[in-house]
Amino acid sequence: MLAILSALYLWAVAWMTLRARPYGSDIAAALDRLLAWFAERESTAWITFDRVEFGANVAMFVPLGVFAVLWFGVRGWWTAPVLGLLASGAIELAQAVFLDARVADVRDLVANTLGAVTGMLLMLLLAFLLSPRR
Repeated sequence: MLAILSALYLWAVAWMTLRARPYGSDIAAALDRLLAWFAERESTAWITFDRVEFGANVAMFVPLGVFAVLWFGVRGWWTAPVLGLLASGAIELAQAVFLDARVADVRDLVANTLGAVTGMLLMLLLAFLLSPRR
């Protein structure tokens, strides 16, 4: 089951990141309207496209950190940041070389790796909380 879930997750990440267009015009228009609405208010003006995109990249890679700990165990925690960086680097390279409509960005490497580390930390915390007391 873990193999199937991992494969589905990797397919979803590839589908989201390696399409010629990141999202349709309807979604882009809705996001533009929402961000404009936030920009009009002092309390939410800090919510910008760059911040939303960074947060989305972090969130997209949290499952990778979770899967890394499930696959390699608590002692293999270090695989999560390595896999996050390698997967993100492969995506950014593919976007730079093959997709004219996409922009490779070093901030995506940072966000994606941070997401993998976040997932790893959540799993390590869960393992600690569920471990029997000595």
